Amino acid sequence: MTYCNHCKASFQDNRSLCPYCGRRTSTQAEFARDQNEVVRIKGLYKKYSKKANWAVTNVSFSCYAGEIVGLIGHNGAGKSTTLKCLEGMLPYERGEILINGHDIKREPIAAKASMGFVTDNHAVFLKMTGMQYINFMADVYKVPTELRLKRLQSLENVFQLGNAIYNLVSSYSHGMRQKVCMMGSLIHHPKLWILDEPMTGLDPRTMHAVQEFMHRYAAAGNTIIFSSHALNTVAHLCDRVVLIRKGQQINDINVKQILMTNPNFDFEEYFLRNEN
Repeated sequence: MTYCNHCKASFQDNRSLCPYCGRRTSTQAEFARDQNEVVRIKGLYKKYSKKANWAVTNVSFSCYAGEIVGLIGHNGAGKSTTLKCLEGMLPYERGEILINGHDIKREPIAAKASMGFVTDNHAVFLKMTGMQYINFMADVYKVPTELRLKRLQSLENVFQLGNAIYNLVSSYSHGMRQKVCMMGSLIHHPKLWILDEPMTGLDPRTMHAVQEFMHRYAAAGNTIIFSSHALNTVAHLCDRVVLIRKGQQINDINVKQILMTNPNFDFEEYFLRNEN
């Protein structure tokens, strides 16, 4: 039995292409895995100008429902570039990016509808209050009023902006802007949550609360991808880690598997060894 990954048709024979939509088919085991696949990045190439070197070269990995996946690498390695291509913020020269089966180039609205993205510069409208910004994000994703209030209360329990949520974002500290960006990116409960250096600027209490929230959010069947230089945080949070160096993918590490066989595995030592 084979299945089409696009139109979900099934066939008794082992044909490789679907006669209805022309997309590739999968075996039963592959189809079950693909149904659980939230992100697929295949052969990603990106450069910022024709004369520039490649910022990202042949990066390929998938992420599945319930996983937390970390991107690690030196400054300028290509982590943020990869995430911004994944989110649809940057065009790319070659490769394929699918989010919940939707191609980010051909179906950008459908692909982006099921994701939330927190950038590394925590961009937010400064002349809005925190509440206005979160309501704006809820409007964009068409979250009903009753549901957004319920979710807002749940998010407030994690981020604890308190009455500051009614103040202008321009008055916020760096960490407070990070909090309201995270809250806005989660108000529609995205299947995929993407974060670029999420812990930067957060106080220790909020950092701990966010990490606990990330565990719960993934356990509920959602997928999280984040970049970080905090290797201890990566080891604590992630199921898998993708190491990028000079725009190239060096390794895709199953963290849980490694720690089960070697609880004392030193990710910092591993990272430095690969960097050198």
